[in-house]
Amino acid sequence: MAWAVDQLGLRGPERVLEVGCGHGLAVTLVCDRLTDGRMTAVDRSAAMVAACARRNRAHVEAGRLRLVQATLVDADLDGDGFDTVFAFNVRALHRPAELAVVALHLAPGGRLAVFSQHPSPERTDAAVEEAGANLAEHGFRVVRVAHADLVPYPATAVVAEAA
Repeated sequence: MAWAVDQLGLRGPERVLEVGCGHGLAVTLVCDRLTDGRMTAVDRSAAMVAACARRNRAHVEAGRLRLVQATLVDADLDGDGFDTVFAFNVRALHRPAELAVVALHLAPGGRLAVFSQHPSPERTDAAVEEAGANLAEHGFRVVRVAHADLVPYPATAVVAEAA
């Protein structure tokens, strides 16, 4: 997760959305970097949102973090634009409805980062190819692809902007 958050290039004042926050490890890493920014984390699982809330209580209390228990399509995202939207191993960002929500809420010049981690180089390559084609088909332009040889499996970031 630390590698993934490094790929976001956060400077501090951004509005960030994580789709599928799980236990909230990436949320912690992002919120620790926000100076006067704000983060929203969405997960469809009530158990995961509760775990994220426990882990990140200080960020919630400080007003840096808003948690939403819903699917991305059903989430109330406040209407403001996000500078950065990201997800790690979340298949939802491969579907048209979810990508439409991201496009609607991505601020001008904002970026979308789709991270994946697979046990084989072949699956990693296939994930990059699929993500790139899917993003292009739904109005995004891939601006960067990054790889890391992490343990136990390599990870990939596909970073895109609205076309």
